[in-house]
Amino acid sequence: TAELTARKKQYNYYREKLFNFQDHEVPYLPLGDERIGHFQRGKRFVKEDMVSEGVPCIHYGEMYTHYGPWADNSKSFVTKNLVDKKNLRVASKGDVILVAAGETIEDLGRGTAWLGDENVVIHDACFLYRTSLNPKYVAYFTRTKQFHNQIKKHISSGKISAINSNGLGKVLIPIPAPEVQQRIVSILDRFDTLTNSLTEGLPKEIELRRKQYEYYRDQLLAFPK
Repeated sequence: TAELTARKKQYNYYREKLFNFQDHEVPYLPLGDERIGHFQRGKRFVKEDMVSEGVPCIHYGEMYTHYGPWADNSKSFVTKNLVDKKNLRVASKGDVILVAAGETIEDLGRGTAWLGDENVVIHDACFLYRTSLNPKYVAYFTRTKQFHNQIKKHISSGKISAINSNGLGKVLIPIPAPEVQQRIVSILDRFDTLTNSLTEGLPKEIELRRKQYEYYRDQLLAFPK
């Protein structure tokens, strides 16, 4: 657990540092600038519409609980009939999906780069961001303090907090050369893999240690008659 906490702190530190270009001549542009991308809101569907197989879909609540900086397959699905009937909106490979509503203000606006070959339906509490930038670079940027400090003033608070495309579009993002974007993504991918493997491995490790503890406890207390 201590190892996981340390790695997460290290990961967060380098993520912030890698997006800090103050000492370099790197242009900054608002996300809403048409030269780099544009936003499009998803359309409404409810959890009861989800099925075990069909057209991939992402409900806004899953953005908080399931999805990381990128994904190439979905947890949930809806029927093709529903997609056609409601004319649901889909994100394509290379788009970034951003969550735009929720109870957790700190995670509002976090993005996931969609890398699946099949289009994915997005909920109306999400935006797709179609961009010429590296989609994973954008997704990692949406998880920085630099990004969240900029969107705070554009969030409408209440029982459910939300942000619209105008607010998201005003956020300034550093735009280094494509090869620099890819280098940053590669570094953060390694950190993400490491923290995830630790998270997934911890429950098994704890279970093994408990069994080991119980075994030696029983051995130490098993005195010959």
